[in-house]
Amino acid sequence: MKICFIMYSWESIKPKQNSTIRIVHEAVKRGYEVSITSPLSLTIRESITYSFCKRIVNKEKISHSMQSFYNSVEFKNEMLALGEFDVIFMRDNPPLDPLVLNFLDSIKDDVFIINAVDGLREANNKIYTAAYFDPDKELIPTTHVSKNIDYLLQVIEESEDDKMILKPLDGYGGSGVIVIEKSAMHNIRSLLDFYINRERDKSSYVIIQDYIEGAENGDVRVLMLNGKPIGALRRRPPKNDVRSNISAGGTVEKYRLTKQDKLLCSKIGEKLVRDGIYFAGLDLIGGKLIEVNVLSPGTITDINKLNKVKLQEDIVDYLEQVISSKNSPIETFNSELV
Repeated sequence: MKICFIMYSWESIKPKQNSTIRIVHEAVKRGYEVSITSPLSLTIRESITYSFCKRIVNKEKISHSMQSFYNSVEFKNEMLALGEFDVIFMRDNPPLDPLVLNFLDSIKDDVFIINAVDGLREANNKIYTAAYFDPDKELIPTTHVSKNIDYLLQVIEESEDDKMILKPLDGYGGSGVIVIEKSAMHNIRSLLDFYINRERDKSSYVIIQDYIEGAENGDVRVLMLNGKPIGALRRRPPKNDVRSNISAGGTVEKYRLTKQDKLLCSKIGEKLVRDGIYFAGLDLIGGKLIEVNVLSPGTITDINKLNKVKLQEDIVDYLEQVISSKNSPIETFNSELV
């Protein structure tokens, strides 16, 4: 199997914590041909989509230590046709440059892309979750997305609750997530103006979302593979911070999915697979879905440590199944393997 990871800079990786390196390591350990590249390296030559890649030189002995593997890995620089890979694995940080998907459109019928081009096009930002049809509000907290400051102020004023969550549409890693309160209403217009007009040449969308009681105690991250949960943990925010993201200083602890969590994962999982989202991270609070992370969901390392598992093995097993069976990934939805 030939796998190419379109990802953030290899040099930026912190091996002891990073999730992507664990998937890369597992594929290399199994003897597969693994290359890495970045969105900036995509190119077209004579109507064929290529990328300037770093192909990992396979060795007879592969260290089990991520730090040692990272330090000793050898690359060979090559310009490779993306259509010749079996798998393209998207692991870049959001926001996604839509031009990347235009490059991949030319090979999407020939290569298994995780996640699928059309799925990424639909789900790579927070509108995917905000627009989920949930008339009974069983799965998703009430959510508003807009650039209209007067409308957003009206939403806040009409809310029955004193607190709401404000966050930028294009943020990730917990950046920009804050709690707003009606008691500080005189500051909110200025705050919205800052979030919406923070870029000189264009305005930005923001999200206003109902505050869920218990959010101050953190959230639950669930990793979904082929529509099913394969691991979860609870993230606790640091003192005096609403954000529980690990990158924002949050801590983690072991978590067992509740019956309500499993029902939510089942309903959301079916939609994810239909949309071509085969590997994703769900963020839950109080049994409700807050966000879906489809580009480079992390926490593999922490879930592994907390539960003494190796989720990267499940992920590569799934890739093997898809490639060997030549079936549509949707047709493998009920596989016992995942």
